[in-house]
Order: sequence, then C-alpha cells, then structure tokens
Amino acid sequence: MAEAAPRVERSRARPVASWREHHGWSAAASLRRLMSRPVGTLLTVAVMALALALPLTFYLLLGNVQKLGDVLGQNQTVSMFLQPSQSGTAVDLLATKLRERADIATVSVKTPQQGMDELAKMQGFSGALHMLDNNPLPYAIEVLPKPGLNADDVARLVTDLRGMQGVDLVQDSGTWRQRLDALLGVGNRAVLVLAVLLALAVLLVVGNTVRVDIASRSEEIGVLMLVGASRAFVRRPYLYAGIWYGLFSGALAAGVAMLVEIALAEPVTRLSHVYDGKLQVGALPVWVLGAVPLVAALLGWLGARLVSAWQLRKAS
Repeated sequence: MAEAAPRVERSRARPVASWREHHGWSAAASLRRLMSRPVGTLLTVAVMALALALPLTFYLLLGNVQKLGDVLGQNQTVSMFLQPSQSGTAVDLLATKLRERADIATVSVKTPQQGMDELAKMQGFSGALHMLDNNPLPYAIEVLPKPGLNADDVARLVTDLRGMQGVDLVQDSGTWRQRLDALLGVGNRAVLVLAVLLALAVLLVVGNTVRVDIASRSEEIGVLMLVGASRAFVRRPYLYAGIWYGLFSGALAAGVAMLVEIALAEPVTRLSHVYDGKLQVGALPVWVLGAVPLVAALLGWLGARLVSAWQLRKAS
C-alpha cells in the first residue's frame, strides 16, 4: 500500500505537467510563427499600437490642458468696485471682514490713486488723465478665492460679495475656468468613448488575423481533431498568438505615447517661462504605461478566444 501512494501521486501529477508543458510549447511555437513572417506581424502590431496610442495621446493632451487651467486659475481673482461714496476707513473695515472668511485666500485693497497710476502706465491714457479735474476712480478690492474651491463655491462667494453694503460692481474672472472645466469634462468622456471603440478595433484586428491563420491551417487542424485532440488543445497556440500581438502592440503604444511626451516637452517649457516656471509638462503615470501592454494582451487573448472558438466549432 505504501508503494501505491507515490504511483497515484505521479499519475495525478502527469496531466498537470503535460498541461504546463503544452502551454510552454504553445507560447514558444506561436511566437516563432509570428517571427517567421516579420512583415505581416509588424504591420498588424503597428495598426493595433496606433489604435491604442490615440486615446493615450488624447488623455495626455487633456491632462496638460488641465494643468494649464490650474496655473491660470492661480491668478483668478474676483474684483470688487466700491461705491464712490465709500471712505478709506469703511473700505479697510470691509477688507478686514473679508479676510475672516474661510473661502478667501487673500484680500488686497487698491486705492483710487493706485488705479489712476496703473491707467497712466497704459498707452494712450496718460494724456487724457491729465485733463481730469479730479480722480473718478473708486476704491477696489481684489479677492483671491481659496485654492481647491469648485465652481459652485466660487459662485456662492461672488453672490455674497455682490450683496455686501457699499459694493457697486463685482467682476468674476472665473467664468472662463468654468467653461474650460466643462470642455474638459466633454473631452474626458470623448476619450473614454474613443478608448472603447479602439479596443473593439483591436479585438477585430486580432480576431481577423487569427481567423485567417486558422483557415490557412484547416487541414492540419482537421487531422489533430481526428486523432482526438480537444478544442482547447488546438486553439491554445492561437490564444498565445493573440496575447503576443496584444503585448507587442501595447508596448509599442506606450513607446509612442512617451515620444509624444518628449515632443511636447520643448514647447511646454517655452510656455512655462511665460508663467514664471509654474507650468510643467504632465507625463502619463507609470502605472498607465505599464498597464497598457497588459490590457492589450488581454484584448488580444479575448479576440483570439472568440474567433478561434467560432472557427473550431465550424470545423468540427
């Protein structure tokens, strides 16, 4: 009885070892078959890589537009123009009250004389200002909202400022940012839709390639099935072929995205100088670049799995 146990264990281990050995052989054989036709393989991989690189590129561009909006938003201020009857003491009290609000980062007061000096520096205004008998400009208060406030919070802040006593006019320079955020939301949804459509394109490309390969080897497949080979045994090399297609195309797509990042670096650097170095080119996260080949390999496997199962069902 003691000798029988090892025999049973060996008999159970033999199918597992055979299954593992056939997986290794299928992976190597499918890779050798792809390398035996380099031109066709390269064209297929290139088409799939470009399809995968498109949503990555759009995602990268949207991320950089978002960064540009964040940099511009740092200078986003709400300007309050007070009524001409307001005295300097009343303006200082109002500024102190505004500084106590939790949704305001900084408050700066601009006197009528400071406003006049700024106008005098502008081309075409200096001559006209000398003709004025008195200074018609009111006190102005520039309010910078707290960083991180969303559009609704800023809108509530502007409404509160307009309702304060002594305020004549409130100008909100953040309308453009709300429009930009809305456009970015549309862009993100468009990238998602594009990614889904191009993922389907990858499935179709792999599926058609595997279909042609199976059709060209129909006699060989028929002989294998006649001698008792299972469908899983026959389709395994084609599944690995789909995985190789996806893996190679995903790696190439990640490389294309990195080239786009390099191409954007120089113009973004020049643009950054305009904004005092605050703008930096936004690169794709490392986990995204690493996940692209894996996701593409999964898509390749799925495309090969669907088509090979359908083709083998027809052949049997």
